[in-house]
Amino acid sequence: HAALFLVQSVFGVAVLFLLLEATFLAAVQVIVYAGAIVILFLFVIMLLGVDRVDDLDVEPIAGQRPLAVVIGAGILGTTLTALLVAVGGPTGAPTANAPLGDAGDNAKRLGEVLFTDHVFAVELTALLLTVAVVGAVVLVRRLRGPLQPLPAEAVASKPESPESTGPDGEAGEAGQGGDA
Repeated sequence: HAALFLVQSVFGVAVLFLLLEATFLAAVQVIVYAGAIVILFLFVIMLLGVDRVDDLDVEPIAGQRPLAVVIGAGILGTTLTALLVAVGGPTGAPTANAPLGDAGDNAKRLGEVLFTDHVFAVELTALLLTVAVVGAVVLVRRLRGPLQPLPAEAVASKPESPESTGPDGEAGEAGQGGDA
C-alpha cells in the first residue's frame, strides 16, 4: 500500500507543478516517478516476495508506535499552525513581478541546470537506484539459495510440437475427427 500512496503523492506534486505553470516538470514528474521509479519499487517488492501478513503484535523497534504517534502529532501541529498563519494572508514585503520566459525555454533551462550545476546529484541518484536493485536481487538470491542445475533428462528431452498434441493435451489426436 505504501507504494500506491507514493504514486498518489507523486501525482500531488505534479498538480503543484501545474499550479506553478511548469507543465514540463509536471509531465516529467508523472512519467519518470510514477511511471518508472514506482514501478521499479513495485518490481523489487514483488521480487522480494513480501506477500505474507506480518505479525502486528511484534514491534521490530521497541517503542516504535508511541514515537510514531508523537512525530505524527508534531507534523499535524506544524501543518495546522502553518494553515492558521496562512489564513491571514501573505505577510512581509511584496514580491517583485519579474517577466516570465518562454514556456519552451523551461525544459531547455532545466536540462542545462541538471546536467551542468547538479550533475553530481543526478549521477548519485542513478547510482543509488542501481545499488538498491542489485541489493534486492542479492538478498533474494541468499534467501532462496543457489540455483540448482536441471537434471540431464529435462535438458535432453525435446518438447512435443503443438501440432502433435490435441485440444486435451493428448498426443496423436490433433486434426482427427472424433465422436463428440
